[in-house]
Amino acid sequence: MSANGFTEKHGAGRLSRVWPAVAASVAEARNAVTAFAEAAGATGDALAAVSLAVSEAVTNAVLHAYLDHDEPGPVQVRARREAQSVIVEVADQGRGMLPRTDSPGLGLGLPLIAQMTESLEVHDRDGGGTEIRMAFALTATA
Repeated sequence: MSANGFTEKHGAGRLSRVWPAVAASVAEARNAVTAFAEAAGATGDALAAVSLAVSEAVTNAVLHAYLDHDEPGPVQVRARREAQSVIVEVADQGRGMLPRTDSPGLGLGLPLIAQMTESLEVHDRDGGGTEIRMAFALTATA
């Protein structure tokens, strides 16, 4: 367990971290996954795509996942290298993908993520919450 009380695992080409769903976690998650992708051999354009997409995915969890909770819940971020790609998963245990008429965003997060990735999957999690799975080519070009 790390100093902030959340789990952190590294090794064998994998990253697994959990942060609270608060604004400060967006930059921490972005930095951790970008550093992981860089160590995996991602080029500059690929790193920019990873950075932006992870920021958007974690921001979605911060803004939407735990609306009906008194305290922010966890956001789990996992990354691994597969062949010439980095796979990143961002998961929460919140309310799932429900529409929000009072949404503070413009609704452009998932379309933007889709443009940055080789592939994008969005799933409801068993037991509640949402998981976003993104694949990035290590040699992506703008």
